[in-house]
Amino acid sequence: MRRFACLTLLCAALSAAIPALSHGVPPATPARSVLVKGAVERSLTLDVAALRARDPAQIVSLRLPAKNGGAVSDVRGVRLRALLDEAKIVVRDHNTVKKLAIIAGATDGYQVVFSWNELFNAKAGDNVLVLFERDGHPLAAGEGPLALIAGDDLRTGPRHVKWLQSIEVRQIVD
Repeated sequence: MRRFACLTLLCAALSAAIPALSHGVPPATPARSVLVKGAVERSLTLDVAALRARDPAQIVSLRLPAKNGGAVSDVRGVRLRALLDEAKIVVRDHNTVKKLAIIAGATDGYQVVFSWNELFNAKAGDNVLVLFERDGHPLAAGEGPLALIAGDDLRTGPRHVKWLQSIEVRQIVD
């Protein structure tokens, strides 16, 4: 029963946190870096150069399936989980992680949400990437210098954050 109550609270909080905004028109001034902030020991500001300069073991390549008859796409980036580990999520006790949401935001206000368990306790977290390259080239202007994608989602579009500007760790229940 307690799990059901927590799940209900989580769904309510997430519904309130995600605006229903369009996400198709590039912003006038796209973010050049992403800020990792919130319930972390140290905030990080990372641009494409900082992500590319990482240890090669941290850079992940992922082949995304074709959508709507389009071509298969090869992307490169860094796991969101690795960036959160570097920022060091604040964990007061062993139950804290059950109450955390990670919110990725774009310059146009679009936001997507992940739970701590999705990223750190499930295989899906392996392919949640902060992207800086597609098909061997920097991301196109329509996607921004940085983007985020949940590569294992059945439909990657809803959690594809173009023009990524922030990643916030937030405790959503007490």
